[in-house]
Amino acid sequence: MRDEETHQFLKLKPVQATLSSLKMLDVGKWPIFSLCSEEELQLIRQACVFGSAGNEVLYTTVNDEIFVLGTNCCGCLGLGDVQSTIEPRRLDSLSGKKIACLSYGSGPHIVLATTEGEVFTWGHNAYSQLGNGTTNHGLVPCHISTNLSNKQVIEVACGSYHSLVLTSDGEVFAWGYNNSGQVGSGSTVNQPIPRRVTGCLQNKVVVTIACGQMCCMAVVDSGEVYVWGYNGNGQLGLGNSGNQPTPCRVAALQGIRVQRVACGYAHTLVLTDEGQVYAWGANSYGQLGTGNKSNQSYPTPVTVEKDRIIEIAACHSTHTSAAKTQGGHVYMWGQCRGQSVILPHLTHFSCTDDVFACFATPAVTWRLLSVEPDDHLTVAESLKREFDNPNTADLKFLVDGKYIYAHKVLLKIRCEHFRSSLEDNEDDIVEMSEFSYPVYRAFLEYLYTDSISLSPEEAVGLLDLATFYRENRLKKLCQQTIKQGICEENAIALLSAAVKYDAQDLEEFCFRFCINHLTVVTQTSGFAEMDHDLLKNFISKASRVGAFKN
Repeated sequence: MRDEETHQFLKLKPVQATLSSLKMLDVGKWPIFSLCSEEELQLIRQACVFGSAGNEVLYTTVNDEIFVLGTNCCGCLGLGDVQSTIEPRRLDSLSGKKIACLSYGSGPHIVLATTEGEVFTWGHNAYSQLGNGTTNHGLVPCHISTNLSNKQVIEVACGSYHSLVLTSDGEVFAWGYNNSGQVGSGSTVNQPIPRRVTGCLQNKVVVTIACGQMCCMAVVDSGEVYVWGYNGNGQLGLGNSGNQPTPCRVAALQGIRVQRVACGYAHTLVLTDEGQVYAWGANSYGQLGTGNKSNQSYPTPVTVEKDRIIEIAACHSTHTSAAKTQGGHVYMWGQCRGQSVILPHLTHFSCTDDVFACFATPAVTWRLLSVEPDDHLTVAESLKREFDNPNTADLKFLVDGKYIYAHKVLLKIRCEHFRSSLEDNEDDIVEMSEFSYPVYRAFLEYLYTDSISLSPEEAVGLLDLATFYRENRLKKLCQQTIKQGICEENAIALLSAAVKYDAQDLEEFCFRFCINHLTVVTQTSGFAEMDHDLLKNFISKASRVGAFKN
């Protein structure tokens, strides 16, 4: 301690907790984020981990700034170069843009849609998967407007080397690699710019899309599923293994309403409106969850306990599947850290994203991770916000010339003292002189929040109040705060306070601290000024524990 502080009583600053409706995004399970500082991690609002080894990441912060990090293969970080970076770099070319959705290919290439429905692409482009009419790699984000200029894009999906977008009016556009008919044009010629996928979808309203490595899926508003592209493993669910150059309805799902579709490298999952999952396609790792490793060319039900499924997860760069039930249980199957899991396995995770962070190869995100402000407040959070609020209060405490605003009904519910003292009291101002303003304010705030935010110095005063009002839980909180602030200089003063307020646990703690630091403690001014009876008791007790033996 500095000299000017040594004779002052407890100089630790209070730890102030702030209530924020914006939850922190938990990205720590992805190895790539170990390159970010703790401060940076706390600012992340959206994130996507991608790349052949999970070595690239794009994220947005609470300030709507976009940052990128990683190996930058083919310029996929969009920074204008191909230099890797182990420090986050801001993607200035997208400054002011807010991301609605994002997907990535194997090259990798990136397709991003903003909240305004604009599409930007960059990265690997050997097969025209950027949709800008060239086959040059895109080192910076390029706005794609050809055939999309009057459209608002609401969902994007990437296969290995092709791209798919869905517009707000239910139309699908595709471009890029087309060796197996994956752009749905009826040919196998690569598609250099966005082209609307028609055929069976011509008069249909599509509500969601997905891409496997070389295939596409679209769910229409009636719950029917349409598929096209590569089908060598039966991943189109049509009962055969022939490629499909134009959209075709999955007839085996007749009478079943599908809500979501998710594609792995070569397998497909769908989720019905009744919470049932069906799977088909490649199964060499058990990724269909059927209990064997046989490919399936027809939709096959996946049994995941009795609870209904509310979310399915897969991505075209892995052979991993995951699902979440209404009860919050998360299951995984398929290739999990190199092991083949052939039946849905119950995990300890709370979200499907964690399955891909910890068990997928590579460790990528299957979707854009996103945290939105949660406008819903619990009862406890609502009460916390009302403390010291003059707009809703019906009672004022006047302490040291300052007002503290409170609510009579809450004080009566929370504290025995107020239940009796406010029963017949119709005053709206109560003057308080027994305790200081910081102490009394902390007491009232505790009644609203169940926590205290005080320096250890003021916690001694609050300990006095808690003893006076017989608030035993508050006494314990005060003692915890005081323990955290003990030092040689204030140990005797704290011991005195513990004895005075009959805080036996704290007294024992302070006594042990004094014995463990006896030489320094006995040289402090606090020891020199110690109350005579307390000193006598201290010496007696210290000698009984052998403190004065050589």
